[in-house]
Amino acid sequence: MIFKETLTLANGVVIPQLALGTWFIDDDKAAVAVRNAAEIGYRHIDTAQAYGNERGVGEGVRTCGVARDEIFVTSKVAAEHKDYKTAAAGIDETLRKMGLDYLDMMIIHSPQPWKEVNQSDNRYIEGNREAWRALEDAYKAGKLRAIGVSNVLQGDIESLCEAAEIKPMVNQILAHISNTPLELINYCQQKGIVVEAYSPVAHGEALKNPAIKAMADKYGVTVPQLCIRYDIQLGMIVLPKTANPDHMRSNAELDFVISDEDMELLKNIEHIKDYGDHSFFPVFGGKF
Repeated sequence: MIFKETLTLANGVVIPQLALGTWFIDDDKAAVAVRNAAEIGYRHIDTAQAYGNERGVGEGVRTCGVARDEIFVTSKVAAEHKDYKTAAAGIDETLRKMGLDYLDMMIIHSPQPWKEVNQSDNRYIEGNREAWRALEDAYKAGKLRAIGVSNVLQGDIESLCEAAEIKPMVNQILAHISNTPLELINYCQQKGIVVEAYSPVAHGEALKNPAIKAMADKYGVTVPQLCIRYDIQLGMIVLPKTANPDHMRSNAELDFVISDEDMELLKNIEHIKDYGDHSFFPVFGGKF
């Protein structure tokens, strides 16, 4: 399994490269999911204010039997929190709900409120700067060990850094086979910003793709295993989401390497254009 693989953030904090994503796990089921994941070997758990399950995730972290300092816990400032007071209050509320003294990382969930994602040209420059200032202050106060952003483009990072005292340590984005924003990934990595890939199985669409399935068969692995390994080999943190212990275990069984030639083929697989019910999430463009 891949649990010992880590990356190091710009401030020296070590972050496990494989995480458990908890999107769509109900609050009353989240604690069990986290405890199962910790028993299997997961040491990185990702949640968000928008998921509505921070309480349950926090309970799972506190009751899983693993020392708190051995688990990396991330949450996200709600996309609608675009002023300092609201963002700061939300950070404190997350800590209260989760019952934790600190989070290992908190990030801005989106540069735009969800109702405007992919629907507006407004990038909320000033609002994101205010939310970022709240994160910086929480970081300085020891409430957060690291801070970052999510779903942002290069221009968003540049405008944020113009006013920031501390630069983002991660950018969590949609990145998977058939939608790999290589220019954005390379830009972030060159700037010392670790990239996290959510929905590595393309919201399930990768399971329907014959070319991806054929490549997985070539390596004798499942489609999710191939997809997660692909993102890992691009140097990213990967956050597959599941509440199923069998899937958690399978997602971590990545004892194979995709060849350079096959990585290039996977980078150029035809872009998935329709994510069905998940089409509201930011899509960063296909093959760059």
